[in-house]
Amino acid sequence: MSQEIEIEFKNILTLNEFMKIKEVFQLKDEQFFLQENHYFDTPQFSLKERGSALRIRKKQNQFVMTLKEPAKVGILETHQIVTKEAAQQMLETGILEDGQITERLTSLGINKADMSYFGTLSTLRAEINYKNGLLVIDHSRYLNIEDFELEYEVTDEQEGQKVFHDLLEELNIPIRETKNKIRRFYEQKRKRLDQPRQA
Repeated sequence: MSQEIEIEFKNILTLNEFMKIKEVFQLKDEQFFLQENHYFDTPQFSLKERGSALRIRKKQNQFVMTLKEPAKVGILETHQIVTKEAAQQMLETGILEDGQITERLTSLGINKADMSYFGTLSTLRAEINYKNGLLVIDHSRYLNIEDFELEYEVTDEQEGQKVFHDLLEELNIPIRETKNKIRRFYEQKRKRLDQPRQA
C-alpha cells in the first residue's frame, strides 16, 4: 500500500480547445494511452456523500485500487495493487478484496459488503512535463457521455495554480469550474438511476 497527497488543477475543454492543445503541444494520436477507471460505491452513494471515491484503474496491464479522500490540501490517495484476477472478481461480484482499503472503509463507517460496482470510465490520455508539474490531456467516455479535460498535477499548490491559469490565458481558454471525473461519473449515474424506467 502507498499513500500520497494529490494536488491538481483541472479545466473542462470543448472539442475545439482539445484540438488546439494537441496542436500547440504537437501531440500525435499515438502519444495517447488508454486507461480504464472502474468505480465502486454503495447504492446510497456513501463514499460520494463523504467527498470520497473508490476506483480500480487499469493502466498498461497493471491494476491499482485507489481510495480518494478529502485532505487539508488536495486529496489523500490510498493505493493498493491488485492482480488482474482479483480486479476481474471485484468487477463481477462487487465484493472488494480485503486489505488496507477495506480497513480505511471500515474506519469511514462503510461496510465493504454494501459496496457495488458502478461502471467504467475510459480515458485516452497524454502526459507532458511542464514547468515543474505534469500536464495531462484527457478524452473520456462514460455512460454515453464524452468529455475533454486539461489537468495539471503539481507539488506546490500556489505555484501550480499560477502556472495553470497563465497557460489557460495564453491558450485563450476560459477557466471553468470543473468537477473531477468520479463526481461527473456519479452525477451522470445518479441522473440515470433517477430517470423513470421505460416501460
